[in-house]
Amino acid sequence: MASERELAEAARAWPFEEARKLVERIGDKAPEKGYVLFETGYGPSGLPHIGTFGEVVRTTMVRQAFRRLSDVPSRLFAFSDDMDGLRKVPDNVPNQEMLRKYLGIVGADGIEHGGLPLTRIPDPFGCHESFGHHNNAQLRKFLDDLGFEYEFQSSTDWYMSGRFDPALLRVLERYDEIMAVMLPSLREERRRSYCPFLPVSPRTGRVLQAPAVEVKPESGSIVFRDEDGQLFETPVTGGRCKLQWRVDWAMRWYALQVDYEMSGKDLIDSVKLGSRICTILGGRPPEGFNYELVLDEEGQKISKSKGNGLSVEEWLRYAPSESLSLFMYQKPRAAKRLYFDVIPRAVDDYLDFLRKFPAEEPARKLENPVWHIHDGRPPQPETPFSYGILLNLAAVANAEEPSVLWGFISRYQPEATPSRAPMLDRLVRHAIRYYQDFIKPAKRYRAPTELERAALEDLVRALEALPPGADAETIQTEVYEIGKRHPFPELKAWFSALYEVLLGQAQGPRFGSFIALYGVRETVKLVREALTRSQKSEDGSQ
Repeated sequence: MASERELAEAARAWPFEEARKLVERIGDKAPEKGYVLFETGYGPSGLPHIGTFGEVVRTTMVRQAFRRLSDVPSRLFAFSDDMDGLRKVPDNVPNQEMLRKYLGIVGADGIEHGGLPLTRIPDPFGCHESFGHHNNAQLRKFLDDLGFEYEFQSSTDWYMSGRFDPALLRVLERYDEIMAVMLPSLREERRRSYCPFLPVSPRTGRVLQAPAVEVKPESGSIVFRDEDGQLFETPVTGGRCKLQWRVDWAMRWYALQVDYEMSGKDLIDSVKLGSRICTILGGRPPEGFNYELVLDEEGQKISKSKGNGLSVEEWLRYAPSESLSLFMYQKPRAAKRLYFDVIPRAVDDYLDFLRKFPAEEPARKLENPVWHIHDGRPPQPETPFSYGILLNLAAVANAEEPSVLWGFISRYQPEATPSRAPMLDRLVRHAIRYYQDFIKPAKRYRAPTELERAALEDLVRALEALPPGADAETIQTEVYEIGKRHPFPELKAWFSALYEVLLGQAQGPRFGSFIALYGVRETVKLVREALTRSQKSEDGSQ
């Protein structure tokens, strides 16, 4: 039998394809620093959003695959660009008037300068020492809550501590070469004021977008004009300057010797520029790939400042984190629209992959997304129920408490209890919340047509004739046969009638499984009530 290393070497799943790039990069020996470094970046000018989660979870999946291919140690840095100046106030934070005081201004030279660094702006939420610290804490909380293995790194810490100083002096030495790379990429008006270094004003503390008046590599300093037009000379070290973000990114690759970093498709040109600058500094650009963007329901890019799209917290209200990881795993190079309607499908896809995993061949297991979601050790599947069935059970029972659904579940599967089936219990709670917030307000029952009424009456007779203990497959066969016996234009129309007449919604579960869980007698009652309700409505309208 092939070893795990041999299976990993042949695996076609995209995390293994990415991990093989790193194996080719480093060979058999660890880099001089002693480990392979993975990095993800985060701009804390707004609250963390689901795109940040996606980058960390995908990078983690590549790192897990790398561990199966190499014995070289690895680390993952989650790097926060928290020394950036505040350029605009996010829409989704309190005390916006207070934050506006710390935005950039137009200086005496007509240049629009940045605001105060994010770690020097008061926290609008009033619970941390700065706005940057607050957003960093939010990032770390959801990464910690979801069990990620990472090391948090702060741009402010690296700049202020002097750990970036050697790399910053290197940028200063290569100033002209870097300018030659950057200037052609900029708009004409931006070229006139561009400098790779952004000085922190010694007077106001703002991050200035100022052109260099004089560059002094020999003394490690640059001369600038402050917001009021006064000349000042400042060292580029010790946190008194930071770098423009593309150059900053490249400097970080060089200083930290980053081996792998992925980024969104919108940053392809920035990756190319950063790679050239990293090479100019004497470093080797990292491996990686550009993933497609996560979009909101309207097809707009999800933004941390706008707060559009789903948040991680909102997803986790209605579904387990594993389903969100699956959403990010699948087709990373395809754009994804992320809104509440995608959640049930993501949960059921995850459950399907989990059920298939135990019986799969060893090589096939490495292609199953749950291998990557659970680092090769997925839990045993514990529920035969889909999320869709639980949603519809909640809808029919008008459930507000988990105990209502557990009453049906225990009758169908007596050995299942909340303590013995914790994933199922989580799904029950998620399903009730989703039903209450999205399905219940949208329920619209309709009366059956004459054709549908005849088929529903036939369904009642068939269900009443079933032998005790009939399983889901037997019931599903009966439901199919009834649809075939009646002149529906297609079988799909019969199932649409079941969902719309009985459940008040356009789509629904596999109906045999639903009946088995809800109960045959209960379903007969449900159908009769729908027929009676529609008959009364017809009589009242006559």
